Amino acid sequence: MGSAVAVIALIVAVVLVLILIGLFNRFVRLRNRADNAWAQVDLQLRRRYDLIPNLVETVKGYAAHEREVFERVAQARSAGIAARTVAEQGQAENGLTAALRQLFAVAEAYPQLRANESFRDLEQQLSDTEQQILIARQIYNDTVLAYNNAIQTFPGVLLAGSFGFSARDYLEVEEASRAPVRVDFGDLPGRQPAAEQAPAAEQTPPPGPQPT
Repeated sequence: MGSAVAVIALIVAVVLVLILIGLFNRFVRLRNRADNAWAQVDLQLRRRYDLIPNLVETVKGYAAHEREVFERVAQARSAGIAARTVAEQGQAENGLTAALRQLFAVAEAYPQLRANESFRDLEQQLSDTEQQILIARQIYNDTVLAYNNAIQTFPGVLLAGSFGFSARDYLEVEEASRAPVRVDFGDLPGRQPAAEQAPAAEQTPPPGPQPT
């Protein structure tokens, strides 16, 4: 009888150890996925930061007097680079997005700048990079959701703290910052919007004699 109890106790202990190992390994995998997802966000943010100085210098060539706007962009970029936590990064990106919108608002007043090939190329690169940031941010938040759920639900919640696993912050942005910074330069010389071309076509008189 005593040996049977000992065997059962040993089996239970082994099962518990296996459960602990399984939970620990799951937490590690999910944490590593979150770390990797954040690395992809950070990579896209660094690309954005690298594009901004050249963009600002291009605008300066046409609107050097807009110093306040340039300083605001530079300060917001520096805040983003200096961010150390996810929450700080989110706040910094909101500020940078607002500053970039002001920069492009300045550019709208200078047709020659808008027609500048270098400026348009930089603007397109920035827009493409911000699309990648949106995608990377969504992937990161999804992986953080899976990780947080694992350590905050039963049975993980009983063990996560003891193993040193804690909840991660989401990368949150303001509603106005969700869309990429993009300015429509469709009114460049030689490029008439289709909506304006249609009425003109309708007003073209048909061939043949016209009524007097």
